[in-house]
Amino acid sequence: MDDHSDTEVFELDRATWDRLVEHAWSDHPYEVCGLLGIQPDGTIEHFPIDNAERSMTYYVMEPTQLLRAMRQIEDEGWRLGIYHSHPHTHAYPSATDIRLAAYPEATYVIVTLQDRDRPGIRAFAIRDGEVAEKRLVVRDDRAA
Repeated sequence: MDDHSDTEVFELDRATWDRLVEHAWSDHPYEVCGLLGIQPDGTIEHFPIDNAERSMTYYVMEPTQLLRAMRQIEDEGWRLGIYHSHPHTHAYPSATDIRLAAYPEATYVIVTLQDRDRPGIRAFAIRDGEVAEKRLVVRDDRAA
């Protein structure tokens, strides 16, 4: 069902980009996390989830919020996106991120605030310990 070509594309609408960056800043300098429900038409439902550890270097999604969001994503049949922020480092999965990546079908999204003036977002597939970057395309839906 998924296309695992060399360069997968992940589309993000501008509003979701803005919400992810805003969420990343909302608890800076701590990591934030959440889920994305990716609908068949490309619309993205954003589920911010508390980082139960409130750590600057890793995240643990609050279990009740995580379960509620996962149930909705699964019940709706949406594709799964998992995101978190790297407040002080570049947007690339850490060894911990790779080790804990339990959903090979998911798109893993990392928001970086390393350059305070230019937050960045990158998307990855993580399967069997292997990381493959997806080409991130940001749609500006306001031009519709």
